[in-house]
Amino acid sequence: MNTIRTKLTALLVGSVLGVLIVATGLSFLMLTPPDFGRVDDAAAVQIGLLVDLAERTQDAVQEGPYGRIAGAPAGGHRIEPVTDAINGALARRGRALHVLISEPPDLDWPVISAPLSDGRWLIVPMALPLPGPDNAWALVGWILLVALGVTLVMVIAVRRMTEPLALLQRTADAITPCSDVDPVAEKGPAEVRAAARAINQLATRLRQVMESRMRLVAAAGHDLRTPMTRMRLRAEFLGEEERAAFIEDLDELDRIADSAIRLVREEVEEGSGEPLRLEAMVADTAEELREIGYAVAVARTCPALIRARPEALRRAMRNLFINAATHGRAATVSMTSRDGRVQMLIEDAGPGIPEELLPRVFEPFFRVDPARGAPTPGAGLGLAIAEQIVTRSGGTLKLENMPVGLRQVLEFPMVTQGEGVPEGG
Repeated sequence: MNTIRTKLTALLVGSVLGVLIVATGLSFLMLTPPDFGRVDDAAAVQIGLLVDLAERTQDAVQEGPYGRIAGAPAGGHRIEPVTDAINGALARRGRALHVLISEPPDLDWPVISAPLSDGRWLIVPMALPLPGPDNAWALVGWILLVALGVTLVMVIAVRRMTEPLALLQRTADAITPCSDVDPVAEKGPAEVRAAARAINQLATRLRQVMESRMRLVAAAGHDLRTPMTRMRLRAEFLGEEERAAFIEDLDELDRIADSAIRLVREEVEEGSGEPLRLEAMVADTAEELREIGYAVAVARTCPALIRARPEALRRAMRNLFINAATHGRAATVSMTSRDGRVQMLIEDAGPGIPEELLPRVFEPFFRVDPARGAPTPGAGLGLAIAEQIVTRSGGTLKLENMPVGLRQVLEFPMVTQGEGVPEGG
């Protein structure tokens, strides 16, 4: 993952492990390993002295678990490498002794069994350390254990250190022109506090800009009503042909002003809506448009309960159905549901939209009439308003060309009775 958290964790873990490996390697190079040859010689000297002492004072040797004279060597597992090494050291010193080094099951330490001249055995604990096994896997296991421990500590530490940055990211993702985001707590390191302060200022300024835009558009739309009314009155004194053209232009201005106000209202209006039956609204809207002459057919529906503002969603569906029926000759609506989401397809049989223009279809006042047939009246805000309404309802809207015609794809998350929906809703 290409994130600061991952990179910082990898950097710290790599640095610590790198230092650890270098320090371990230098330790092996600088520290002198024990000379077990000299250890064997020292053990041979001690064993020779003990055997000579036991030969002279056999009756004074007390029986005990760690020093005694027995009729046989000590039992248990014999340690052949040490036995051979000490016997070799004894031979080098001219002692004709053949000792045995073993680990009795009833003791926790190896013992030396040395033969005496009368056939008995002197059994004493081994006073020198055994040479450790030359096992590189032990070193590898130790490094792996340290690596796991360091990685765990670093992951927890870095997660705590970068949690403010994750909070800033979530807050920034939640900021939209119509969102009311709680201010980010300005705490933590200086850089995080500065970033939190900048995001809070950004959210405040964005909200102020949207409120100012709403007031400006609403005021402009309201102020246009008075001169447009006067112009309608004056049109009564014009000739029949001129009056019809004049009234048609005034109606177009009225639609533009009304659409602009609706678009801004959809951007800033608060509230997530209420539960409603999408299949019922689709059927009602299609029937309503058929009664006024639009070719809208419902091919397939399915039960779907979503959360939205009813009037706003009905307005969006009208816009989309009318677009398909007007520009695409006829609209066919179908619904399917899967994995907690419902999908609605609005398909037409028109000429479609050039692929290079599809990314711009939701821009305000953008018209695609040259690609969709004869020009039609309108402000070019229908798709922009519909997209705002669908997005505010938690859904998505996209357009895609078919081999013949255009497909408008809407998706909404469905809600259940357990999400604040009244029984029977």
